[in-house]
Amino acid sequence: MRRRLLALALLTAALPLAAQQAPATPPPAGTKAPAEKAPSPATAAAAKQAADDASKVPLDEIRRFVTVYNAVKQAYVEPVSDEKLMRAAVHGLLLDLDPHSTYFDKSAAEDFNQSSEGAYEGIGVELQRQENGTLKVVAAIDDTPAAKAGIKAGDVIVAIDGKPFRPDEGDSSAPLRGAAGTKVVLTVLRRNAKKPLDITVVRETIHITSVRARMLEPGFGYVRVAAFQADTAADFEKALDKLKAGGRLRGLVMDLRSNPGGLLTSAVQIADDLIDKGGIVSTRGRMPISDAQFSATPGDRLDGAPLVVLVDGGSASASEVLAGALKDDGRARIVGSRTFGKGSVQTVLPLDNGDSVKLTTARYFTPSGKSIQALGIVPDVAFAAPKDPDARPGLSEASLPGHLQGEAGDVTRAGDVLEGEGYIALALGELKRMAGVAPSAPHK
Repeated sequence: MRRRLLALALLTAALPLAAQQAPATPPPAGTKAPAEKAPSPATAAAAKQAADDASKVPLDEIRRFVTVYNAVKQAYVEPVSDEKLMRAAVHGLLLDLDPHSTYFDKSAAEDFNQSSEGAYEGIGVELQRQENGTLKVVAAIDDTPAAKAGIKAGDVIVAIDGKPFRPDEGDSSAPLRGAAGTKVVLTVLRRNAKKPLDITVVRETIHITSVRARMLEPGFGYVRVAAFQADTAADFEKALDKLKAGGRLRGLVMDLRSNPGGLLTSAVQIADDLIDKGGIVSTRGRMPISDAQFSATPGDRLDGAPLVVLVDGGSASASEVLAGALKDDGRARIVGSRTFGKGSVQTVLPLDNGDSVKLTTARYFTPSGKSIQALGIVPDVAFAAPKDPDARPGLSEASLPGHLQGEAGDVTRAGDVLEGEGYIALALGELKRMAGVAPSAPHK
């Protein structure tokens, strides 16, 4: 049971209260709030079942845990403190659940909270921990030290400052954080590279600009959303207003490539800005508090103008929620490659010592009831990356060890990571076809 038993009993008892201590971020003042439906009557039965499950204490397993615990305390070759053993037990409790459930010590918990606000000290990379302790890069965030140093999606970090990882060490990404101006050397495995690469990255205070916008051609706008933070929806609305100030928008390209996700509420708010009515996303879990359904409120900030959403294999989580809502509603055409496939919801459970547990508590479902998990969003118009011997390896939720199974079966092949202005030009061509205008030639 990988040291789960005692910690499981303690965590299960604390779960409902802790989950209520991490409410969703409300939409910014002055914006329309997406409608959230009340839980269905069936949640009462679910609550009773959860309470019954929590009350079933596996006494035999707990006795076995205590026996092993005492054996380690008494007979291990070197003394081990109770604190270290219990921390290891909690790490073991989460280790085999799924790739997104993890234990944060106080420092890592603070960093995690800061990153959602858009400012922290580090290198600016979205990572996925592998079963052997190594770190696979999901995305290097725009204009961060990682992106500038050449870190690529699909790279596998096998050592930091020459120190390899242990499978059981917990938060192996912690050494990437540190004071601005300090250096860290990453040893990276890259497909088709003949040997590991040592890449030096200088840490910075990361201020992520999550929204950028410009006009591609008169009447046709472009908005890049790099991540979903607390202020992303408000910034998106300001960007649209600025684009519209130059005249009526005939169409918009929204670029979600290599957007690793972030706050669900920000993605829901942006969907609500573009959808006039109908569902946006629902979440379902074992606990009634995990069940929610968000619906659009009247109003479309684009006034019905055509919308193209550009995605790729690095578009994950909240990006997929937004793309899925716009696709199911018929509001947008999705172009690019199949998305990452992270269709699970994590709840951060604060502990009394300042540490936190990030626990997978629910799954996302698009308005049509489809699960994103291990499947991703299939584009309406598929683009392929050019054949390149140094092309980035495919990466998807379904390729991660221990991932939650998709409800309709897994898709193991990830979509391509699509880089460069050329794909924006292709998306613009699709947008102009939707608007009834002959497309322009792609950028070279």
